[in-house]
Amino acid sequence: MVHTIDPHTPGIHLKVNGITLHGIEAGPKDGPLVILLHGFPEFWWGWRYQIEPLAKAGFRVLAPDQRGYNLSDKPEGRRAYDLDTLAQDVIGLSEALGYGTCSLVGHDWGGLAAWWTASRHPDRIERLVAINAPHPAIAGDYMRRHPSQMLRSSYIGFFQLPYLPEFLLSAQGYRSLKRALRRTSRSGTFPEADLAEYEKAWSRPGALTGMLDWYRALPFRPPHRSLAQLAMPVLAIWGMQDRFLEFGLCEQSLALCPRGRTLPVSQATHWVHLEEADTVNGALLDFLKS
Repeated sequence: MVHTIDPHTPGIHLKVNGITLHGIEAGPKDGPLVILLHGFPEFWWGWRYQIEPLAKAGFRVLAPDQRGYNLSDKPEGRRAYDLDTLAQDVIGLSEALGYGTCSLVGHDWGGLAAWWTASRHPDRIERLVAINAPHPAIAGDYMRRHPSQMLRSSYIGFFQLPYLPEFLLSAQGYRSLKRALRRTSRSGTFPEADLAEYEKAWSRPGALTGMLDWYRALPFRPPHRSLAQLAMPVLAIWGMQDRFLEFGLCEQSLALCPRGRTLPVSQATHWVHLEEADTVNGALLDFLKS
């Protein structure tokens, strides 16, 4: 059964890595910590079907608005959004709640941040779940060898332009962003009421630029493939109808993980955590508890 959470749930504000991040906290204060990292163009509410089930299972859950998004700080300049900085944010969130280690669940860009955090700080991450998100160190090489993926990722180049993406994406009440969510998901995944909540988050001063600066930071400091394998258990959940990312990215990412396994969800798209919430939640609970 799918459980949801009110988008207006009161949150907490944590001083992390020189900025303040907003987030939603749930579950017992002494439970194992699980941090849920959303992707583009969501905010903490992207985990509306996962927060309550994880909390009821005994986990202390933190779903932050990542830097640049919604109610979190939005530092200026692309250099504030490179992968090492994003990883430091994640470690800072864990420390702010008094934990030395935690488990990570990330979707889309949040999954890239989770992969990178686990690679840069392997002693701090107990378990990793990546949902339709490749390891950033393999993504560039994969695209260069697979023109079909290069075509799917062509929007990334557009997002790196100054000013124009903000103008076009925000036009007519963020019409293009809303259409993109609906076009790449199963029917009914993003009803009007839900899109209205996303629009509120996108409309906050500086938010759209902050969201896009995640993409603009890529050429500034592109990730280099590390030869070190990830020793912690890793689960990759993949909606097989993803219009953005090929499954080969998942396979090559898991090649870095001796204790990695995958859960393909055949009829789900990039938004598998929303479309197949019961399946995803069951997999999360089994993996995080084992």
